[in-house]
Amino acid sequence: MRFLTGHIKAFLEVVAVLARHRHLTFEMARREIFDRYSGQLLGAYWAVGHPLFLMALYVLIFAFVFKQNFGGTQALPRDYITYLLAGLIPWLSVQEAMVKSCSAISSSAALVKQAVFPIESLAAKGVLSSLATQVIGLCILAVYVLFRYQALPWTYLLLPLLVALQICIMLGFAFLLSALGVFIRDTKDFIQVLATAGVYLLPVFYLPDAVPSLFKSALYLNPFSHLVWCYQDLLYFGRFEHPWSWFATSLLAFLGLASGYRVFRLLKPMFGNVL
Repeated sequence: MRFLTGHIKAFLEVVAVLARHRHLTFEMARREIFDRYSGQLLGAYWAVGHPLFLMALYVLIFAFVFKQNFGGTQALPRDYITYLLAGLIPWLSVQEAMVKSCSAISSSAALVKQAVFPIESLAAKGVLSSLATQVIGLCILAVYVLFRYQALPWTYLLLPLLVALQICIMLGFAFLLSALGVFIRDTKDFIQVLATAGVYLLPVFYLPDAVPSLFKSALYLNPFSHLVWCYQDLLYFGRFEHPWSWFATSLLAFLGLASGYRVFRLLKPMFGNVL
């Protein structure tokens, strides 16, 4: 009971902190998106070009080179490209947010040492800026589905709810990784390796039934698999094909954000001394 009460208090506290500094966080996220491409020939258009190139590359390799093909049945109502993008788009955003979070605090030592600066915004800005990739990807997928099937599933209406759960999950990992990154500088290298391999450990390119029974338990124990299944419910199946994944994702959103923030809050007083 004490554990649950502590998590509830931490969850409410971090929501209040981020709401209080929302304008600063949004402005920092906006600047991060545009400053990343400042001085380049195409500038902020690369924000569209990068996710578009990655999605096109994966589609080319798996849909045309390896010739993965299914769909058009009641069990699998849409084509393989829709299935692939439904899981890939949110994972690209999660992957980008986790990598950014590792150096969110350690790369801003001057701001951290200012007593009045809300350093929680440093962890949160990377999460918000990474959502730009996802928004672009979801728009591309919606246009493709609308063109291919002349209608969007009604489940698209639930996207704001699922994105809110995803943001909570990403914030939880952002607080945890940004705090660890202050003390363990190669955290970013570990996460980059895991994030690159992670997409192949999720049901993005293949159906769960294709996984050998020996490794299937690892697929279901992976919390990000459930997030992917929730997105596939909304964007591919158009129905609640994985109801337990919605429960698991909601639980991860609450526990992840509360736990990540509690670790961040515990280590926060030591950031200035280490940096």
